[in-house]
Amino acid sequence: MAVRHFIEPNSFSLDEQLALLDLADRMEANPAPYAHLCDGRILATLFYEPSTRTRSSFEVAAERLSADVTNFTVSTSSVVKGESVQDTIATLQAMKVDYVIVRHYNSGLPNVIARHTCASVVNAGDGAHAHPSQALLDSFTIREVFPDVRGKRVLIVGDILHSRVARSTSLLMKRLGMEVAFLGPGSLVPRTEHSGIPRFSDFNEA
Repeated sequence: MAVRHFIEPNSFSLDEQLALLDLADRMEANPAPYAHLCDGRILATLFYEPSTRTRSSFEVAAERLSADVTNFTVSTSSVVKGESVQDTIATLQAMKVDYVIVRHYNSGLPNVIARHTCASVVNAGDGAHAHPSQALLDSFTIREVFPDVRGKRVLIVGDILHSRVARSTSLLMKRLGMEVAFLGPGSLVPRTEHSGIPRFSDFNEA
């Protein structure tokens, strides 16, 4: 089976994303059947930016699925001595890591890593570009309240222009049939003609 990566919100088809959300529902209701799903697999967290919730969530999830977890902490690694990302990936490759969860301050870095490893790469945030796992989580949370999300209106408020979460979440929500609009200071909200995503004022009155 070919290695799959989760780097963009659209790395999987809509049907696959719906299946993942349905699987998450089943796992939350009854986690026992999935407790050994990742027996013998190794997951590496590769975080070049500080993180608490995202990193811990991946680590706890991997351990609950019986995967072995290795933590890569930049501040205590050879990166401080000048080790390149390619060298770090080569080390993980030699360890036969199955999954690499990566967060980096440069947009596009997960794609680079995916080209230099046989492991599956999951993007946990790259620059202002994307955060697809957060998009799935946000969609899962909304579906807990509204099982049928089609036609629901979502307003995302804040610094949209520099938010990888806003970008990824809005794209996935639109794929799931929701209407998405942005609200924030004018200079921090993408212009409609460039982004394809409406501002709050573009919502039609019901």
